[in-house]
Amino acid sequence: MRIAIYTLGCKVNQYETQAMEQELTARGHELVDFEQPADAYIINTCSVTAVSDKKSRQMIRRAKKMNPDAVVAACGCYVQTHTDEAAALGIDLIGGTGQRMEFLQQLLTAAEEKQTRVLVDDALHRHEFEILPAGGQQSRTRAMLKVEDGCRNFCTYCIIPFARGPVRSLPLEEAARQTCQLAEEGYREVVLTGIEISSWGQDLAGEESLIDLLEAVSAAAGEMRVRLGSLEPRTITEDFCRRASALSNLCPHFHLSLQSGCDETLRRMNRRYDTERYDRSVALLRQFFPGVAITTDLIVGFPGETEEEFGKTLDFIRRCGFAQIHVFPYSIRPGTRAAAMEQVPKSIKEERAARAGEVAAALHEEYLQSCVGKTFPVLFEQPGAPGFYAGHAPNYMEVEAPGENLHNCLRPVRITGVEGTLLKGEIEP
Repeated sequence: MRIAIYTLGCKVNQYETQAMEQELTARGHELVDFEQPADAYIINTCSVTAVSDKKSRQMIRRAKKMNPDAVVAACGCYVQTHTDEAAALGIDLIGGTGQRMEFLQQLLTAAEEKQTRVLVDDALHRHEFEILPAGGQQSRTRAMLKVEDGCRNFCTYCIIPFARGPVRSLPLEEAARQTCQLAEEGYREVVLTGIEISSWGQDLAGEESLIDLLEAVSAAAGEMRVRLGSLEPRTITEDFCRRASALSNLCPHFHLSLQSGCDETLRRMNRRYDTERYDRSVALLRQFFPGVAITTDLIVGFPGETEEEFGKTLDFIRRCGFAQIHVFPYSIRPGTRAAAMEQVPKSIKEERAARAGEVAAALHEEYLQSCVGKTFPVLFEQPGAPGFYAGHAPNYMEVEAPGENLHNCLRPVRITGVEGTLLKGEIEP
């Protein structure tokens, strides 16, 4: 069969799509671009916001129009949490967020029998981590390794615990084995990802935590760089930083979830930390990782947020000195507690997002300027401007340097300047 896949949402979805691509290829099927004629279309959906739901529905309808005779299947968070709504779109196969390999088997059955199938379980009762093949079909540069699934935080704005279920962890030994395999396949960097990787190990026997997993993966990676996905502030303790800073292949880039810099707002969000704890995490990272890049996400215009609370957030992000901030105006997520709270008008949300974006841009520029004159090992990934090749430094800042045919090469680059959001540099001998 000719099969096309479209992926929406987070890195976990991207990872699971790559795993499905590998399995389909191994079974002898041909993967084609989503815009090309196909015998089957798979949409890996997202439901983090109402906008994500809308995009998921649009892609399902688009697939059905491209080839009315093709099998259209959907998996992911939207169809997990909105199964009846998705079924009304006339999908041939609905697969939810679990059992990806069974989903693919049922895809082939649906193609043969032309009967609608629904394979959606109750995510809140899942207890096992589904081990999927790491890596992907793309050229060997950076690979993702999903080490955790599920979340039990139940933030008031988030539906993901209902879509993904409780915390389940990839066993440490299997994570190390897959890391070794990725290194042998030629990848130069592995990113540990999951729904909430700070909770890795909570469901396993014993007392191992994320730092134990990180040490095992780092040892298995050899010369391959190791990068962490999004972390909760509670992860950053002195013991974590001391042990992590001893890992020579760990990238000094930490995406530390914030969402708000105001304690009152954080309480309404049901976040499990306050600004004092977050501030301590930032200080520890700077103590153990000189020049560290700390990045974050920020939600502005959360229900009940006053101008005073927003001002506290702006002051806090300036104090933290983030290398990069992704700013999002709050979007109502039906089915969550925040959806029933007093909403901030859209115009105010947009205005605050613009103001926060200006602060974020200034902080990003400041961090980029601090890199000028320094030399970083850059992993080159793709052509940049004419005559240049682009890649990422260990701090995840994007770098361009003169050169050709540098794909998957690791080269020392001396940073000579900043151009927009890019670091410009020269490859050292």
